Amino acid sequence: MPRGIVPRPTVLLTGFGSFPGVPVNASASLARRVARRARVVFPEARFASATLPTEWDRAPRLVAKLHEQHRPVLALHFGVASGAKSLRLETEARNFCRNAVDAAGATPRSLSLSADGPAVRASSIPVREIVTALHVKGYLASISNEAGGYLCNAVLYHSLAFAEARGGCQVGFVHIPSDLTEPPLRFEEATEAALEIIKIALETAPDETSLTSA
Repeated sequence: MPRGIVPRPTVLLTGFGSFPGVPVNASASLARRVARRARVVFPEARFASATLPTEWDRAPRLVAKLHEQHRPVLALHFGVASGAKSLRLETEARNFCRNAVDAAGATPRSLSLSADGPAVRASSIPVREIVTALHVKGYLASISNEAGGYLCNAVLYHSLAFAEARGGCQVGFVHIPSDLTEPPLRFEEATEAALEIIKIALETAPDETSLTSA
């Protein structure tokens, strides 16, 4: 990069692939849609999107690779939640995984995600401020302190750990309904709400990254 040119901050967006009971995962489609829209809405930033395998071993490895490759200032992960009718912003991830089969037919090697990690890692995006702003704009959103014990929780926990080790990166997780083709929350609304989440997260980042909103 030529001297004097400041690189654009990178935002990492991820969803998941299929897993038992969910042959088509809406979170992967949403992450791609949000990335396409965000490149237009926030030209001052770079946007990378990826679909994570819903697998105990491979998902954390890919998250680590994505952090290393893109060095994002914000990593926003999406996953589906059965029965959810709104966006659910998670406040924390627990050092725990349930003994559930993943997309490869494997179970976790241990019931903890990290032998020496903390019991809980807190999401580093301003969840309450974001949910309040989403409500003002009419989007369905809620706050959750239970990311589950499956891959959503695992990815949030590991992503927070990678971000903490590197520094300078906010990490958040958003659960979405498993079907975004029908009201009350469809792909269009979910995409616009995700753009609002990105905007607020970047405006409140420690380095005071500022982006122009739509």
